[in-house]
Amino acid sequence: MVEVKNLTKHYGKVTAVHDISFEIRDNEILGFLGPNGAGKSTTMNIIAGYLPTSEGTVTVCGHDIKEDARAAKRCIGYLPEIPPLYPDMRVEEYLLYCAGIKGVNRGKRKKEVEKAMKRLALTDMRRRLISNLSKGYKQRVGLAQAIIGDPDLLILDEPTVGLDPTQVSELRSFIRELGKDHSVILSSHILGEISAVCNRVVIINKGELCAIDTIENLERRMSGSSVLNVTIQGDQITAELALGEIEGIDEIVECTETDENTWLYKIRLKDEKVRQQITSALVENKVNIIEMSMEKADLEQIFLELTGKKSKRSSPADN
Repeated sequence: MVEVKNLTKHYGKVTAVHDISFEIRDNEILGFLGPNGAGKSTTMNIIAGYLPTSEGTVTVCGHDIKEDARAAKRCIGYLPEIPPLYPDMRVEEYLLYCAGIKGVNRGKRKKEVEKAMKRLALTDMRRRLISNLSKGYKQRVGLAQAIIGDPDLLILDEPTVGLDPTQVSELRSFIRELGKDHSVILSSHILGEISAVCNRVVIINKGELCAIDTIENLERRMSGSSVLNVTIQGDQITAELALGEIEGIDEIVECTETDENTWLYKIRLKDEKVRQQITSALVENKVNIIEMSMEKADLEQIFLELTGKKSKRSSPADN
C-alpha cells in the first residue's frame, strides 16, 4: 500500500527526518508515535504530498508521491491536527466543495457526500454553518472530507484532540471500522488510543526511527526478556533448587516473602515457553503454585524507554 524508503527532510541546517524506512500494509491501522519535535508531522505531510522530500522516496498505491503526485494523492484522505475547515460554509456545501477538489466525478459528488455525512452522523447538520458547530462536530466534518472519494489510505493526525470521552470512544470505533477497508496512519499522543486501535506502531524520536512492530512484539522485546511473577507456598530452598535446574531462566530478579512460608519470585525468562518447565519443576518438587503471571511492559513504558535514548543529531524544530 505505502512504502517509505530512506526518507530524509532538511530545513536549512536542521534535519527534521533522517533516513527512515517503513511500509503500511493493506487494511492496516498503523500507529505513529513520537514526542514533540520527533518529526511526525513532517513525515505525514510528506506522505500526503504537502511537503517535498530532501532525499528518499514515498510510494502510495504504486505511485511515487514526487513523480506521480496527482495519481498518488487520489489515493489519500488526510485529516490534519487542525481540520481544514471554512467556517463561513455550511457542512454539505463544504463537503461538496471538497469532493470537487478531490476530483470526484460531478455526477457522483452528491452521493459521496451523503454517504460521508451518514457515516459520521452529520446528516442533521448539513445546513449548519461550520462556525456554529461544536468541536466534536467540526472534527467529524474534517474526517468526512478525508473519507470522501473512498481513498485507499487515510492519514489522521491527532483526530481525537479536544473531544469528550463519549466522542473519543465513538471516533475510535469508527477508525477501527475504517481499518477493515482502508489503510490508516494514526498519529496520537494518547498511548491508550494507539493500543486500543492499531495493529502496529512506528516510534520515531528526533527524526530517527526507533521501532516498528506490533505492540505485543515490542512488549516481548522490552529489556530483552520477559519477567514472570510466581507466588509459591512451600520450602524456599526446595523451590530455588528446582528453578536452578531450568536452563531457560535468565535470572531470579527478586524474591519477597509475602506471608508465612509464601514467596513471590520475579523471574526473568529467555523465552516465555519456559513457563511450562517452571510449573512442572515446582509441582514435581511438591511446591504449591499460588499464582503465576507474566509482567508485561505497557506502551507507555516502551515509548519512554525508546524515546529516552539520546540521538546523535541535534533536535529538529518540527512537531
